[in-house]
Amino acid sequence: MSRYISRAGWCLLLGIMVSCARQMTEVEKEKLPRKKTQELIDAMDSVSHRKPNFFYSKISTHYADTNRSVNFKTSIRIVKDSALNALITYAKIPVIHTMVTKEKVTIVNKRDKCFITEDLEYFKNNFGVDFNYRNLEEMILGLPLDYDTNQKYFQIHDPYNYILSSHKKREIKRWEKLQGHSEKEDVIIKYYLTDDARDLKALYIESPSDSTSIKVDYLSRELLTGYNIPKKVKINIKSPRNNVNIEMEYDKSEIDKYEPLLIVIPESYGKCQ
Repeated sequence: MSRYISRAGWCLLLGIMVSCARQMTEVEKEKLPRKKTQELIDAMDSVSHRKPNFFYSKISTHYADTNRSVNFKTSIRIVKDSALNALITYAKIPVIHTMVTKEKVTIVNKRDKCFITEDLEYFKNNFGVDFNYRNLEEMILGLPLDYDTNQKYFQIHDPYNYILSSHKKREIKRWEKLQGHSEKEDVIIKYYLTDDARDLKALYIESPSDSTSIKVDYLSRELLTGYNIPKKVKINIKSPRNNVNIEMEYDKSEIDKYEPLLIVIPESYGKCQ
């Protein structure tokens, strides 16, 4: 038998491999049973209300944007519909302490010995994302972002995903053709449910007027006292000014074990420049 395979033989072998790979992909990705739009809306209504009174977790984070890349840990504490407290440590040293309420964000920079106190426009000015307090809470807890039980939602038919959208498919396609030149202030939100339609799998948010998009993937979750909280999360934020990628892994999460939320600004600290 020849030790060498002819060109025709390689082509045949390659064709078989490609064919097998295609067949394996088709087998692995099965179509989901069809569900009525109202079934998905009812599921989302249920998910949107699963919010604990108090939440704590230690989150390992990898953050990268167009200018920097850094790894750090964050201790998150949330009091439902009230306040979010985050202590960021780098190499086990506290460097940033943040408190976010419905009215303002306070940041104490321990490394530079300065502080910031601003309204929630801070997030849009620095990250290109117009978030309110509720949105931050929803994203960290893995809840449907900005979901409104009084708003009309539409199913985007996809054989492999359950998707609810704030807008009809034809509206989305029309805005996509405008390539970021739309003057509409509407924000398109797509909610991807898990295959059993019991939890949120992913979020896609797009603002055509300012060419900003956010993709959130809840890769895994952990069930704690009836709440299916995130375990691993990936976030991508694209805007004309920045491209942000965030990977988070939750650890030592706790539900409804209340602790007071405190932030202290030392008298010697001045405002950050």
